[in-house]
Amino acid sequence: MRKLFDEMRINRLVLNNRFVRSATWEGMCEEDGRPTARLAAYYANLARGGAGLIITGYAFISPDGKQLPGQMGIHDDSFAPPMRDLTAAVHGAGGKICLQMVHAGGQTSAKVIGTRPVAPSTLQTPQFPEEPAELSLQEIGKMVRLFGDAAARAKECDFDAVQLHAAHGYLINQFLSPLTNRRNDAYGGSIENRCRFLLECYASVRKGVGNEFPVLVKLNGDDNLPGGLTLEDALFAARALDQEGIDAIEVSGGTPASGDLAPVRQGISTREQEAYNLPMAYRIKEAVSCPVMVVGGLRSFEIIEGIVRRGEADYISMSRPFIREPELVRRWEKGDEARATCISCNGCFKPGLKEGQIYCVVNKIERENKGMSL
Repeated sequence: MRKLFDEMRINRLVLNNRFVRSATWEGMCEEDGRPTARLAAYYANLARGGAGLIITGYAFISPDGKQLPGQMGIHDDSFAPPMRDLTAAVHGAGGKICLQMVHAGGQTSAKVIGTRPVAPSTLQTPQFPEEPAELSLQEIGKMVRLFGDAAARAKECDFDAVQLHAAHGYLINQFLSPLTNRRNDAYGGSIENRCRFLLECYASVRKGVGNEFPVLVKLNGDDNLPGGLTLEDALFAARALDQEGIDAIEVSGGTPASGDLAPVRQGISTREQEAYNLPMAYRIKEAVSCPVMVVGGLRSFEIIEGIVRRGEADYISMSRPFIREPELVRRWEKGDEARATCISCNGCFKPGLKEGQIYCVVNKIERENKGMSL
């Protein structure tokens, strides 16, 4: 029996299998962050493809936390009708959907948000497009409340779960990292202090949704940057979240400044290049009691089946393979266990900037060669 297709449970949420569509910016929302019918149809197609849980592209909790055009927002109550249309589309296709919440912190620009970006500390780093302003204690408290408000909004819009984005160099990760957090108050210095913002955001989210609603976190196992968050830091954060009742941890790694070790690595063509975050995910799994998801370069069925059989992770998160093959889980479930056809070129993200929608450029080229439209 293939363990990848076990029925699973996160808190009270029942999932059909261990496959997770990891959060991906799709570029399909209105300029203010309002979701569109096109995005709802995109998620419904993913649901029909068989992934047990779909995690949305990162949704900003306030306008000053936006990073990219077409990014979803979860800051405005007036978005409720299209949000409910989106969740209804996924549920109608047999899927479950989790909303990912983010604040970009210093990883945005005044050109995008219309004001100076904010971060734990004022400093210049390759990770930030420009020098951000340091958050005051009052502003930190407001940010914590905004995460809780966003989670409550997601629950009201019929999402099945929420996820805090604490990875990839965004605001929560900026507090965790000694490279971007140079504060000398209760939020900086020791790992205990650097974890304070994350734990307060989690507590705010939990208060907003209650104990029986799944709350997940995406956490870097390592920033892959000199002076950044380390695996030991991540283990401390994971244990602290586990003790507070987090329902699952998705383990990733890197920031946009991490070069070849950035979150979305190119050229995954051999088995040895796959599962590049697994060593960190396994260390975290050994340290916590909650389920652990691993993401990063997962392409071969036999490799990911082995991961769950050996107990190295509980869930398999993928993104780019589902952009090329939305029906990948169904294909594997039916017995065709050939490797995912994604070539890890990262070309899928460029149309999001130029055309307002991500898609697999390899698929488009193949269709055009056959005389078909996208």
